[in-house]
Amino acid sequence: MNILRRTFIASVALATLTTAPFAASAEGLIAIITPSHDNPFFKAEAVGAEARAKELGYETLILVHDDDPNKQSELFDTAIARGAKAIILDNAGADATVAAVRRAKDAGIPSFLIDREIKESGIAVSQIVSNNYQGAQLGAEEFVRLMGEEGKYAELLGREADTNAGIRSSGYHDIIDQYPDLEMVAQQSANWSQTEAYERMETILQANPEIKGVISGNDTMAMGAWAALEAAGRTDVIVVGFDGSNDVRDSIKAGGIKATVLQPAFRQAQLAVEQADQFLKIGETGQEEKQLMDCILITSENAGQLETFALTQ
Repeated sequence: MNILRRTFIASVALATLTTAPFAASAEGLIAIITPSHDNPFFKAEAVGAEARAKELGYETLILVHDDDPNKQSELFDTAIARGAKAIILDNAGADATVAAVRRAKDAGIPSFLIDREIKESGIAVSQIVSNNYQGAQLGAEEFVRLMGEEGKYAELLGREADTNAGIRSSGYHDIIDQYPDLEMVAQQSANWSQTEAYERMETILQANPEIKGVISGNDTMAMGAWAALEAAGRTDVIVVGFDGSNDVRDSIKAGGIKATVLQPAFRQAQLAVEQADQFLKIGETGQEEKQLMDCILITSENAGQLETFALTQ
């Protein structure tokens, strides 16, 4: 990358720089890179990481890669050029991210991954992810119960390049496929998008008017599917999501979407910052690189306790 291009990227990043209440931090800068904050899950990650970093005395640089590996690579260059002490990352692809994380490591900047794993070990210090398989099984068990163990259903998948999409689908099917009277009539990717899920659901509903349920790879797609079902007057269809968003919480409380699976995004992000702080100070986190956090089923019984991807008492 030439100097002019690096300077331009750094200047763009400055527009999104979030600083602590003082001019310079004694601890240094932590870069926090996530997908778009249009998705409340990713926004919660950034908010959680930023808050904890400031509490620990760091400046923060909040950056968004929009699930574009090329943009993510440029943002890593920005973080390196800014002299970041550490990078907190929800990545833009299990394969495509490896080179960027290695480049940061070679520059002396450790990376701490949240939510999504990458395909190689030993280049990131931590990979803190939800136990997506365990969570998907929780969601599938509830879906089977709600469906009465029979009927036609559709599955909305996440982005093909995202490891979590495949893990969640596998978890769903390892439960659902045990019930021969449950028939999947459609399986389509909506790329984690509410708009795409709305469009896919419209098409699926036209081709399969007898559909009884929809199981979704995330809450954003579940919301899109539910909006399409409402528009078609099909609020009898059972919808189950995955993430634990406030939007789906509110839908559950209103009798719309029936369930979701909470993955603790806010806490994961804060834990990544805490481990980064410890690593920078003593050279280790005291944890294995890959760390799994269990998910929690959210239904009408506990939806009132859900707030910003965390359960309150």
